[in-house]
Amino acid sequence: MKKYILLCAVLTIVAVISYAQNKPSYRISASFPIMSAGGYDYLTVDQSSDKLYVSHGSQVNVLNKITGDSLGVIKTEKDVHGIALVHDQGKGYITNGSMNKVLVFDLATNKVLRYVPAGQFADGIFYDDFSKKVISCNGRSKNMTVIDPVTDSVVATIQLTGWPETAVSDGKGNIYVNNAEKGEMDVIDARTFVVTHNWPNGPGSGASGLAIDRENMRLFATCENKMMIVMDATNGKVLANFPTGEGADGAAFDNQLKAAYSSNGEGTLTVIKELSPDKFELAGNVKTKTGARTITVDQSTHHIFLPSGSFKPAEKGSFRPQIIPGTFKIIVVEPQP
Repeated sequence: MKKYILLCAVLTIVAVISYAQNKPSYRISASFPIMSAGGYDYLTVDQSSDKLYVSHGSQVNVLNKITGDSLGVIKTEKDVHGIALVHDQGKGYITNGSMNKVLVFDLATNKVLRYVPAGQFADGIFYDDFSKKVISCNGRSKNMTVIDPVTDSVVATIQLTGWPETAVSDGKGNIYVNNAEKGEMDVIDARTFVVTHNWPNGPGSGASGLAIDRENMRLFATCENKMMIVMDATNGKVLANFPTGEGADGAAFDNQLKAAYSSNGEGTLTVIKELSPDKFELAGNVKTKTGARTITVDQSTHHIFLPSGSFKPAEKGSFRPQIIPGTFKIIVVEPQP
């Protein structure tokens, strides 16, 4: 009996240690208040400076990503969504959803330079460093607008079969976009801007956030059925899937830490570790704040930025609850050694 009790105690200790090792070690290290009113969507960290760009209402707030101090405001006429940066041209690009346009601004002065026409409800946007083009995802027109940042002219329109959410590039000539309506990953040739593949993302349904590990060619997509899938970017095979919190929206990947993140509107951050190109594990969930559904990660400091605030009760028929003016903030989460 004593040996049995001792064995049980040892197994219990091992189990506790194992569980503790699997739990992600992160903490909220800072909170940056933004006092303007309005909703929010994407945010973008500048990997080559101390700037953090945050969409909020009809403007983009520019913050110091270390201190949270305001560095400027880029104002537009209507709702803003995504932000892309093109340092070679010294310009930034902001999608103005209901204006069906992309705003161009000067990175040094934040001055609005011009607007470029886009599809209906321009939403996600990114810079493809292979084609040297800025590409917006246009939800209602179910297409993508390709912009040459040298001339700020539209050079191509990519028609899809469903609502495109977020897109990334492998830097080698392939663009991947979450076709949320069709529940698939659409692959686009960055030379011709023609769709080459439509890969189902099952067992995930729909998809919103998307991140890529370029080194190992792995895609991480957050899906509406509380799941993140891991897909082989070379052939579309779904390698793994993991549960996330409710309201999984954004996705990010830390290149050095080999960690994928799902930001969940319920107020959690799901952490998935990439142990090898074909082996992944669910590290666990970090408590953040209700509404922290979009995300960006600083590849140098490994800090994770999440927007949130306090909310009014959701009105009947509304897509999301309205944020209470004066409560909007950026939460900073950092990994612990």
